[in-house]
Amino acid sequence: MPAPELPRLARTRLYEQVAEQITAWIAANGLTAGDRLPPERELAQRLGVSRATLSQALVALEVIGVVTVRHGDGTVLADARAPRRIVEAIRAHAHRLPEVIDTRDALETKIAALAATRRTDDDLARIDEALAEMARDVAAGGRGLEGDERFHGAVTAAAHSLLLARLMDEIRDLVRETRIESLSQPGRPGDSLAHHRAIADAIRAGDAQAAADAMHAHVVLVSDVAVLRDGP
Repeated sequence: MPAPELPRLARTRLYEQVAEQITAWIAANGLTAGDRLPPERELAQRLGVSRATLSQALVALEVIGVVTVRHGDGTVLADARAPRRIVEAIRAHAHRLPEVIDTRDALETKIAALAATRRTDDDLARIDEALAEMARDVAAGGRGLEGDERFHGAVTAAAHSLLLARLMDEIRDLVRETRIESLSQPGRPGDSLAHHRAIADAIRAGDAQAAADAMHAHVVLVSDVAVLRDGP
């Protein structure tokens, strides 16, 4: 009788190991919330890893709330009380990401269609202001994170649906995870800005179908992230 197969252990990816190394380094050096981490090049050399792997590890830590990446200010420790099980926390994010993206697609596609038929001049002005904010940040080399969040908030407000707005508010933190993950991909901020402009143009034109299609295309773009392409 053949021996039963042992369950396979999930392979720990390199960036997950590096994320654990970073949190151990933070603890060993007594850093507290608000302290700045060394520049990426220096930190990569200290840990003996590539810049690409380090960047992916920092994104993972940002998603689970350990650090904050600020354009022009580097990486800042957000919460010194990092989760004890870093890899498990990162994987929990990766596992829920597809469901969050599906939910975004369902809600925001409808929201965009409603915004195209219900938007006011004030709504359009707020959408344009958010686009301008994101464009300025991206042009300066940033990710456009705050402008991105403001844009989606303005589109949601333009739909004039209290219940849909409440539902979006309920998943705000989960959506922010997908936003950080997506905008940290190489070249993604500029692509995302172009998608936002297409959504805004359709809403301004009052074309509900075009707005829904543009939003769906945008959510598909958001779903193309390394953590899902490289699955555990």
